[in-house]
Amino acid sequence: MRIRIFALLILTFTFTLMPLAAQNTIETITIDATAPAHPFPHYWEQMFGSGRAVLSLRESYRRDLRAVHQITDFQYVRFHGILDDDVGVYDEDKQGRPIYDFSYVDQIYDGLLALGVKPFVEISFMPYNLASDPKARQAFWYHPNASPPKDYAKWDDLITQFTKHLVERYGIDEVAKWYFEVWNEPNLQQNAPGADFWTGTPRQKTYFELYDHTARDIKAVAPSLRVGGPATAQAAWVGDMIRHADEAHVPLDFVSTHVYGNDTASNVFHTGENIPRDQMVCRAMKKVHDEIKASSRPDIPLILSEYNAAYDNQVDVTDSIYMGPWLATTIAQCDGLTKMMSYWTFSDVFEEQGVVKMPFYGGFGLIAAGNIPKPSFYALQVLHRLGEQRIENSNPNVLVTKADNGALVIAVWNIVNPGSTGAAKSVKLDFKGIVPNAHLAIRRVDAEHGDTLQLWRKMGSPRYPTQEQLDQLREQSRLPGPDFQDLVNGTLTLDLPVNGLAVLQVM
Repeated sequence: MRIRIFALLILTFTFTLMPLAAQNTIETITIDATAPAHPFPHYWEQMFGSGRAVLSLRESYRRDLRAVHQITDFQYVRFHGILDDDVGVYDEDKQGRPIYDFSYVDQIYDGLLALGVKPFVEISFMPYNLASDPKARQAFWYHPNASPPKDYAKWDDLITQFTKHLVERYGIDEVAKWYFEVWNEPNLQQNAPGADFWTGTPRQKTYFELYDHTARDIKAVAPSLRVGGPATAQAAWVGDMIRHADEAHVPLDFVSTHVYGNDTASNVFHTGENIPRDQMVCRAMKKVHDEIKASSRPDIPLILSEYNAAYDNQVDVTDSIYMGPWLATTIAQCDGLTKMMSYWTFSDVFEEQGVVKMPFYGGFGLIAAGNIPKPSFYALQVLHRLGEQRIENSNPNVLVTKADNGALVIAVWNIVNPGSTGAAKSVKLDFKGIVPNAHLAIRRVDAEHGDTLQLWRKMGSPRYPTQEQLDQLREQSRLPGPDFQDLVNGTLTLDLPVNGLAVLQVM
């Protein structure tokens, strides 16, 4: 009788533990250093967006730019409003004759170049004295004008004089390395007063008219200058842009578009799908990439000149540790689809919604107001270590790369989209093609490493942090040195918390 009872207890205990064991299952990922590889240029850290042009004159802007440039060595910065009235480029006298003033333009571009960054020149927006509709005030806090020019002869002269000035000041060899992009999101229709960036009707036809004039004006100054568009929202109009350029015989050196992680499938693909936030950007890029390959210009460069995980200031998205694995998986998925992708933005020195009211409000930047690095900043800092060759691996949550010196660099992550349930997990990395007791350096971004949002919340979420608090946030969030571990028989077991990112470097 005792034996039967004991056996029953053993059986009950075993079945009780089965769900717990299932929860703790370790995922095995094979890392084969000898697998085929292909070039992996760091296209995700070549360009960043920022607040409007005039903000670049601020020391806070330049301080943040220096910080991001230090961790990414990025080459280009893009912003709105180089023709806006606050830059002072265009005016008219009492007889309606143009008056040009490029003094702020010079200060803006001189400052960028001095910091080692080149302009990605977005031609926008319309000077009010040249606007066909002075009442077309876009809803941004600084109210740019979104209408077509009242006189295309005057617009042509403005673009010509602007371009000539740049070439005369910086030299054709320098300016030929820049990009000129015509306007911003002319297709976007948001059904709210002042929400649109282009009021020409019909939208596409009038945008193409603006593009044709602008592109020809720029090329007339110097044929080697690079010009493109349509700079659309939601991955739209790219195929139409190429067809129009062919039919109108208008210059087109690159195509550009934008997409955000929470754009809807109905807007991007015209379907009823529910595409997760961590897949939307690269699904959209694949769509545009395929359109280009099927066009008359299959090799024209595609530039994603704006992207982020959200377009609507979600604190628990853009300010949070979620951005670490989101950036890693987006980089992995977009490989081979775009020449450059420009994260919007590098800094929260940014005023589209008005003066920043607190450090963490879901802003687009990698750095919060007060020069506080966000988790996204730290994520890009560790992802910068990825190599220049990508080694094939079928696991969607791993990036395996090889640096120029032959070192293996691996990113691995545990992504859980906001609103979804998930749990910490363990992964067993099984290495092939390297010595079985190799030495590894491990760097992390997660709730314990670089989470300035939670540090700020623990501080009481001060709306106006003191200088002491700002220093404390920067210091406490700073990533520590790497954790060093050795492989055991070619394997390493790694614990990944929810939305944890780890970058491993084989020494």
